[in-house]
Amino acid sequence: MRILIADDHGIVRSGLRLLLERQPDIEVIAEAADGVEAREMAIRERPDLAILDVKMPKLTGLQATRAIRAHAPDVAVLILSMHDDERYLFEALKAGASGYVLKAQADTDLLAAIRAIERGEPFLTPKAQRLLIKDVLERGSVGEEELTPREEEIVKLVAEAHTTKEIAGILHLSEKTVENHRANAMRKLGMRDRVELVRYAIRRGLIEP
Repeated sequence: MRILIADDHGIVRSGLRLLLERQPDIEVIAEAADGVEAREMAIRERPDLAILDVKMPKLTGLQATRAIRAHAPDVAVLILSMHDDERYLFEALKAGASGYVLKAQADTDLLAAIRAIERGEPFLTPKAQRLLIKDVLERGSVGEEELTPREEEIVKLVAEAHTTKEIAGILHLSEKTVENHRANAMRKLGMRDRVELVRYAIRRGLIEP
């Protein structure tokens, strides 16, 4: 099984590689340090599985998952997270991830998740299943209009205090295009300033509080 690892901490990537390459049938073919690298490597290299940290610079693991599933649907995605929080779990599954593993339990759950995905099965721990059911029952529908993946990328970067020029450079867009996407996102969300965007980004798990 050919695997891509994406995490912005080198020591985490090294630990995951060490754990995985003890398995005779697993090969780590690439590593990425941010969400944009992860997306580009997954689309270019076509691993069997991309293991993505939920929190990364430039694109979150969730945003990268959406892009990978859209452009390389043959690549399965497994989300790794420090957050035992139903919103991340729910968003990961909506984005198209096949599993969700907590970093604190990676030594026991990661290989089990990989084997499940290899069999074509989703992987959720019993606790994650309970959180998902609770989330579905309690959250209900969200009143905000859905953002496009590009609009969400820009909202994340704006919330992280990047300037329009910086965002244009990161996403390889013109500044005018960035401004248009930002205006469309704010219109859809009924927001007027960056403070409101930051609150939205925190609520959606795009950035840390």
